[in-house]
Amino acid sequence: MTLPEQTLSTLSTPALILDADRMDRNIARLRDRLDGLGVNLRPHLKTAKSVDVAHRLMTTPHGPATVSTLREAQLFAQAGVCDIIYAVGISPDKLPAILALKAEGIDIAVVLDSVEQAQAVARASRDAGVAIPALIEVDCDGHRSGVRPNDHAAQLAIASALADGAELRGVLTHAGGSYGARGDEALRACAEEERLAVVSTADWLRANGFPCPVVSVGSTPTAHFGTSFDGVTEVRAGVFVFFDLVMAGIGVCTIDDIALSLLSTVIGHQREKGWILVDAGWMALSRDRGTARQAVDQGYGLVCDQHGRPFGDLIVADANQEHGILALRPGSSGTLPDLAIGDRVRILPNHACATGAQHDRYHVLSGGTQSIEAVWPRFGGW
Repeated sequence: MTLPEQTLSTLSTPALILDADRMDRNIARLRDRLDGLGVNLRPHLKTAKSVDVAHRLMTTPHGPATVSTLREAQLFAQAGVCDIIYAVGISPDKLPAILALKAEGIDIAVVLDSVEQAQAVARASRDAGVAIPALIEVDCDGHRSGVRPNDHAAQLAIASALADGAELRGVLTHAGGSYGARGDEALRACAEEERLAVVSTADWLRANGFPCPVVSVGSTPTAHFGTSFDGVTEVRAGVFVFFDLVMAGIGVCTIDDIALSLLSTVIGHQREKGWILVDAGWMALSRDRGTARQAVDQGYGLVCDQHGRPFGDLIVADANQEHGILALRPGSSGTLPDLAIGDRVRILPNHACATGAQHDRYHVLSGGTQSIEAVWPRFGGW
């Protein structure tokens, strides 16, 4: 749906703005990097949750792709995506939906890290007469879920349980600990730790007679800092499509790479407090405060002018449900910009996934103009 008459000056706020040129540059950057290292990209579509964005992200209109919810799997499947990993630990109640997708010709693989899950997948496979493919999740850094790389007994038990009707597709890990790394050396170390964890697990499974065709790693920081992907078949990453302030704080991107922003309108002043009020609170920005643990705390977001140029130390210092409070960063020697009621600002998000989740559409810009060239639907839910 195109709305050429809309501009950043006329759009109702708050509104989610997507700079398509920056997005395309971010996609090309990672794709070119991984091509040069000889490994495939399986983009994670959870950040965008948009068919229009997915078509720019994927190698083909049919995939490969990664999702984090069944709703994503179902809606992307309806749009023609047929090569999917559902990269959240599977529970038995979700297996009928997985089988329904397979009955439609969708190659969807599930992820698990316990014998109980593997037995449930094998049982559902036997009952349906369809082998559900599964990947064993490996915990490469203690961040979240998965089997430890040296826990061979658990790996063997899971693989054996899957062999009773299901299909062992391979191994998968996510270096979530990389979000806490700082500096190129630390990020490269996270990437190598991630790689070794799954490659060693895959080698051990193969040595014990289990096929392991897929060796999957993935996080935006390690995808950009890994120096070798030997033994890895694919890289999963998601937030790189838009980037955000957390990624900038880690050092994966610059502020100028962030493709997503929130358009907001000035609605008031509390001059004695050094505040400017806008119509974007945490309902529009999200409650995410991911930069609070970084060297530079960006509050609820970094404030830019209508053209997307940062004001410097102006941040969303606090947020109520529908009010954002703009103020200078603590310790700043700057001055508040002269913003009148009705002026527009754009706020860069801490976490693109969380801010995006508050909205049902992207207002798309390109070519450096202020005109909205398209509106792309965005979905949510599970």
